[in-house]
Amino acid sequence: MNQKVLHTLEFDKIIHLLEEQAFSEGGKTLCHELVPSDDINHIIKMQQQTFAALGRIFRCGSISFSGVHSLSFALSRLEVGGALSAAELLRISHLLEAAKRVRAYGATDSTEKKDCLSDLFLAIEPLTPLCDEIRRCILSEDEIADDASSNLRHIRNQMQKMQGRIHSQMNEMLANASTREHLRDHVITMRNGRYCLPVKADAKSLVPGMIHDQSSTGSTLFIEPMAVVKLNNDLKQLSLDEKEEIEKILANLSEQAAAYSTCLAEDYRLLTQLDFIFARGMLAKNMNASRPILKEDAVVRIRGGRHPLLDPKKVVPIDVHLGYDFHQLIITGPNTGGKTVSLKTVGLFCLMAQAGLHIPALDRCEIGIFHEIYADIGDEQSIEQSLSTFSSHMTNIVSILEHANHKSLVLFDELCAGTDPTEGAALAISILDCLRQNHVLTMATTHYSEMKAYALSTEDVENASCEFDVKTLSPTYHLMIGVPGKSNAFAISGKLGLDQNLIDNARERMSQSQIDFENLISDLENSRANARRMELEAQSYKSEIEVLKKRAEEKEQRISTNRDKIIREANEKAQEILSEAKEIADKTIRDFQKYASSNPDIRKMEQQRALVREQMKKSANASTMNSTPKKKKPLPKNLRIGDKVKVLSMNLTGTVHSLPNAKGELTVQMGILNSKVQLNDLEFIEEAIDFQSKTPKTSAGKLKMNKSQAVSTEINLLGKTADEAIALLDKYIDDAVLAHIPSVRIVHGKGTGVLRSAVQKYLKTNRSVASYRLGAFGEGDSGVTIAELK
Repeated sequence: MNQKVLHTLEFDKIIHLLEEQAFSEGGKTLCHELVPSDDINHIIKMQQQTFAALGRIFRCGSISFSGVHSLSFALSRLEVGGALSAAELLRISHLLEAAKRVRAYGATDSTEKKDCLSDLFLAIEPLTPLCDEIRRCILSEDEIADDASSNLRHIRNQMQKMQGRIHSQMNEMLANASTREHLRDHVITMRNGRYCLPVKADAKSLVPGMIHDQSSTGSTLFIEPMAVVKLNNDLKQLSLDEKEEIEKILANLSEQAAAYSTCLAEDYRLLTQLDFIFARGMLAKNMNASRPILKEDAVVRIRGGRHPLLDPKKVVPIDVHLGYDFHQLIITGPNTGGKTVSLKTVGLFCLMAQAGLHIPALDRCEIGIFHEIYADIGDEQSIEQSLSTFSSHMTNIVSILEHANHKSLVLFDELCAGTDPTEGAALAISILDCLRQNHVLTMATTHYSEMKAYALSTEDVENASCEFDVKTLSPTYHLMIGVPGKSNAFAISGKLGLDQNLIDNARERMSQSQIDFENLISDLENSRANARRMELEAQSYKSEIEVLKKRAEEKEQRISTNRDKIIREANEKAQEILSEAKEIADKTIRDFQKYASSNPDIRKMEQQRALVREQMKKSANASTMNSTPKKKKPLPKNLRIGDKVKVLSMNLTGTVHSLPNAKGELTVQMGILNSKVQLNDLEFIEEAIDFQSKTPKTSAGKLKMNKSQAVSTEINLLGKTADEAIALLDKYIDDAVLAHIPSVRIVHGKGTGVLRSAVQKYLKTNRSVASYRLGAFGEGDSGVTIAELK
């Protein structure tokens, strides 16, 4: 990929943002050296790594790669048998501590399915024994632990004892009055590693010893008393022994590290590589980006694309497709309308995708693999080469025409501007037609009306425009494919106060064909706006029908389940009644057989017969208790349209839509069903009235009561795309507000966070939402958003 286009499309600024996400110098270097590739296998691998890192960040949180420093110089010394310093050994321990931390982070996601990063995590060797040994022996760059070796501990104990003897001896001299009067200060100092006393210069002969230093004025001499010379000599020797022992310890640690030099080099490579991958994942998270679908063909399909360098709160998403139905897109419209931003967004997204980065757009975007991207954007004027803006642009265009092919993407901003409009338009059309014949994917912005006509009349070329609101004199930045843009010069001038006579005079100077063409564009824009509005309404109706259909299916399922349960219970009850009747009959037969074989007591027989009759009566009552039909509520004589009734044969509730005819038939509205039924098939439903409410009984009031019975406090958006989810959520929020539900629970799942971000972005702009928050522990965590309604 040529370096010029990377700068023109500001890919270098994306790289700067990527570098900020890396921790280690090695990781930052890999970020800095990242360039787009045209090897589809390499790009797919990079995209998989970025996607896996983003998923782990969402599931397990971010990870730090601090402490990962380059060990190349230290490892080179180890290979030739050299010993490392304490600081270099500490850098090795820091690397191994980072390795242990990163390895543990990779293991925290072990319950999930293995991804392309799993092998990288498993290949890391923390070398815990070596790390622990270094940390045990070395406390800091300037301090070795006493426990580093038994000999070091013994030496330091001897040094402490020797220092104690020296201080004791010198304190006795300080306490001696004959010595004190010759001292400049009553303190013990150290010069050149030896303990001394500050003696007045004129009394040096009175304090025997070795002079090691003097003050800047020469009035004070620092003398080592003869009484402690031997002790100081012994202390110096112990100090040399300590230094020698420390060198042995460092040499021993270096020898241990040398045995793992290959492993240490591999750990550093793996950690910097993972730092680079997770920097890409964090950048995708910060940009709310998604993984593009890579295509080998030269195609582009962007859904809801947002330029990553613009303010995410203000940038307007664009939808662009190129290379499917047409290979050239001509974008027109007023200045500052977003044409150049649209052009740069497409080019930058292609560069990012081919560099293994996710793009800030909705999911299911498709990006082709381009061998080269060419861009002629911005002011190309060159003072050094004495070239005008037009000449500089043309020099660049000539180079593009020489090298572009069917695997290239070409972007032109204001093609052939800066010269005579007639000649410029003709030249621009010729350039575009040359690229079209060579099947080169091309996007171009222009103000030339001739190019709009060229796109309308030429196969494989399509118009597009950046929408402009004439009422507010401001662009909307929406890119509309299929409609050429208007210059809106007359409308803008009139709004800004230009005299209407001047505007009329200007219109008269336009040819009739130009006027007809502009009017045609206006009609196309209006038709497209109407079609878009109708499409949104249709989507809304479709979503509502889907919800009603789902509710009807759920209700049918419940009815079927209840029917099976009732039949099963009835069969069980009937079986119990039959068993009980059989027992009564058997007992009665046995009693009568007993009475027949003896002299029966008539009074006892009569009592037995009454008892059997009573048991049979109880069984009969039990069998008919639950089968007694419920008395339906009679219909009022003055049945009115809007009254709530229940259709018994269909087991559905609805409202009266028409008064009964002579045959006793009337129409009942049941949700989306409108059915004609008989009066005797209806049951009147009395609605509960809140006498404390001051709201009049209007149709709106009925609507609210109906909503309150049907609307759930939770909506499940799992499995929906962002567009589908927002359409469902918009209708659901309206229903919830009508039903006076104070708060709702929106289930969107965790996933990559795209659906959650879309939901929260919608809630932020909805006037019916007072506030929203992620679910707490036990509410669904980050897979749920709780919204408080006004």
